[in-house]
Amino acid sequence: MKILVPVDGSTYTKRALAYLAAHDEWLGAQHRYTVLHAVPQVPPRAAAVLDKATLKAYYEEEAERVFKPIRAFFVRNNLDAEYVSKTGHAAEVIAAVGEKGDYDIVVMGSHGHGSLGNLVLGSVANKVLAHTKLPVLLVR
Repeated sequence: MKILVPVDGSTYTKRALAYLAAHDEWLGAQHRYTVLHAVPQVPPRAAAVLDKATLKAYYEEEAERVFKPIRAFFVRNNLDAEYVSKTGHAAEVIAAVGEKGDYDIVVMGSHGHGSLGNLVLGSVANKVLAHTKLPVLLVR
């Protein structure tokens, strides 16, 4: 199975990884994992005053900050994973990568605000669900 695992480094990411580790059917060498992090884009006015190398280094450092503990998780479990970082809004990036990459499922953590919280705050998970045809496993 080809599994997309969007991550942001939060406790919700840790819960999703713990769920994978606790369920043998989701964790194993028979699966192919892609760990995805969407780095928020620097506002255009700020990006305009930065040189491209500085901006690129910033995006890479932000992604690596999130990937570092996740790499350790996959190494501890003797699993290989591909690590991909993209810039942009998380929900849009997750949906686009999921559709383009022909994944079987998206496994991601969710804050679990509830209906009222999602109405007020919005939800990356809800937006992913609305913008993809892929099955999505939300871990709260």
